[in-house]
Amino acid sequence: MHIKQFAFNPFQVNTYVLYDDTGECAIIDPSCYEKSEKKQLADFIKETGLKPVLQLFTHCHIDHMLGSRFVSKTYKLKPLTHKDSLTFLENSKEYGKVFGFDVDKPILPEVFLDDGDTLYFGNQELNVIYTPGHAAGSLCYHHEKEGFVIVGDVLFKSGIGRTDLPTGDHDLLIKSILQKLLILPKDTMVYPGHGPSTTVGEEKTGNPFLTGIY
Repeated sequence: MHIKQFAFNPFQVNTYVLYDDTGECAIIDPSCYEKSEKKQLADFIKETGLKPVLQLFTHCHIDHMLGSRFVSKTYKLKPLTHKDSLTFLENSKEYGKVFGFDVDKPILPEVFLDDGDTLYFGNQELNVIYTPGHAAGSLCYHHEKEGFVIVGDVLFKSGIGRTDLPTGDHDLLIKSILQKLLILPKDTMVYPGHGPSTTVGEEKTGNPFLTGIY
């Protein structure tokens, strides 16, 4: 199992490409915006000999889905997300204008994910965890065997997701973190939507936003 991480667009969103020796891969949060960023992603996939079979969102805030249409068109992949994220996708052009992005409306999903679903690619399994609070429809992707979880903007190294944007809910976010993420083994690697990775154990004991709560 391999994890390739890119930081794309002015918000430096972490896009992840997960793949194994079969060559099949999952692209999580395709946030490439500039032509050079799209080329960087495509070149890596081509040079590594990968076959994208899943396009996944952790959530659909505009900065996380800027490259979705590119990925959909290039690899014939409709995105997968939670049904509550659909409003962000449907209104992405308008949201983009707020932040100065000229957004091509993404290809919309036809299938939706929910808590407890399992996704397959190559010889790998990803477990879907529903974690609302930062944004409606937020999902995390847990690889139990390899011991990591992709969390989007729910949890960061020494931080948590902001809740002052539409559909944000601080109490719900804390509940998602406590009941869905911090119950994972303490050595589970946590790969967030921005910034460096961490572990469940580190955030249990050292995250100032969770001190006195857990």
